[in-house]
Amino acid sequence: MRRSLLNPILAFGVLIILIIGFSYFGDTIEGYVPPQKPQEITSIAIGDTVVAGMDMVDDSKIRKVALVYHPTYLEKLFQNGNYLQVITGLITGSIETPISEFIGANISPQGIAQGFEGPGFLSVQGQQLVVTAPKTFVWGYKTIYTVGVKTANGLEIRNGGKNGDLVKVISESDINNASIPHDYISVATTKKWYSSASTGEYITLDYSLTRFNDGRNQVTPDNIKKFFGQSVVNYMENYPSGSPIMAYNGSHSETIVASYSESLGSYPEYGDAARAYNAKQFAKAWDGTIIPPGTSSSGKLNIGFESIRDPNATSTGGYATHGVCPAARSLRGAVTSLGLGLPSGMAWGELAVPYAVSPTEGIKVYNSQNYPMKIIMWTEGSDSSTVIYTKIVKMS
Repeated sequence: MRRSLLNPILAFGVLIILIIGFSYFGDTIEGYVPPQKPQEITSIAIGDTVVAGMDMVDDSKIRKVALVYHPTYLEKLFQNGNYLQVITGLITGSIETPISEFIGANISPQGIAQGFEGPGFLSVQGQQLVVTAPKTFVWGYKTIYTVGVKTANGLEIRNGGKNGDLVKVISESDINNASIPHDYISVATTKKWYSSASTGEYITLDYSLTRFNDGRNQVTPDNIKKFFGQSVVNYMENYPSGSPIMAYNGSHSETIVASYSESLGSYPEYGDAARAYNAKQFAKAWDGTIIPPGTSSSGKLNIGFESIRDPNATSTGGYATHGVCPAARSLRGAVTSLGLGLPSGMAWGELAVPYAVSPTEGIKVYNSQNYPMKIIMWTEGSDSSTVIYTKIVKMS
């Protein structure tokens, strides 16, 4: 009985002595073999978006090193309870670098992202791998990502633009919901385009988010919902390519900092009912638009307006979208009362939206403040009694 108890105790003592001995020996030569860099063992690229629970470390990338060069690794593994790795290291003379050598803030000893809310991103600080928690507001820009290029062999699907990476080639008969992205462009529209397009022409099928304010990497279409939610996807679908997109907002307050209203008035020669409809459509196009600081945004896409006969509208074939001007004056009044400049595409005076200017895509509001702002627009009343209201909300 005494002998069986003694052997484990003796073995344990020998193990401790070996660890101490290796530590002293390694102090003089450890500097000759530099440790592995944290960016060499990641499961994703530095700068990629991260949410809690994701594994940041690819164990297969952690190299084994000669035990005599890094004896402190043996000690750390022993302290962390990795006894099997300790024994294996002693037997083979090579040992795996402990994960704790690489990790810092918001990453567990097992390499799992933790301790933050929202979409962070992987980064390196000093010699440590960390997850940078998101700021209160994170925004990027809607950017063309997936395109379909018509070729002699069919439709090329490419990621990264017309000259981007080739994903696959499909025949015209195989264009369907399963073969192409269709959140932005319907399959029917793609087929119609393909039948009339010339070889070499392309159609945009999907969008990514790029140029984030915190410097993180591009987020591809398949990850936008995962990291930022369906509401961000919905917002992107409503705004033109190049628009700023508020991808994430944490806990914040909202304060009304400007407001303005404008009455539609009566111009029976243009039809007050049609004018009221156009005013309401303008408000719909701009309501809910979020403009981060230092960026500019237009209104929503796919907002229809009623064309009204006007002999003065020579540049637009004798038709105009009357009714948008009072609504535009409401938006203009709120924006400029805040100290912002006249929105591009707009004009001073009664004719706030010149002929041939789109009331949505043709107008852009630039936010020169140091905070994100949200435009709230709505209407009350009907026909000539319609009133268009605008509020500017500070997000902070």
